[in-house]
Amino acid sequence: MPRPCKRRRVSGRPNSSYFKPAGMRKIDLLESILAIDEFEALRLKDLLGLDQNKCSEKMNISQSTFHRLIISARKKIADAIVNGKAIKIEKSSDNS
Repeated sequence: MPRPCKRRRVSGRPNSSYFKPAGMRKIDLLESILAIDEFEALRLKDLLGLDQNKCSEKMNISQSTFHRLIISARKKIADAIVNGKAIKIEKSSDNS
């Protein structure tokens, strides 16, 4: 039986939860779904410039979990930019 997930602390909320390429209709776009905990990892690491130890402490998760979150978030953002997808930020049902 797997360990139960720790509740992840998220203090930053997005001002907007949907971003799309200019000049394209929303109905024509594929979406890249970014979980709120991935958003928080990006905010702490890339926007605020905190080190990985401090970020994982602030989110109340292990360093390895934080590392997986930041890698996943960056991959989704890169995919959206390179392939012209919309980015949708959603609250994840199991971790937040």
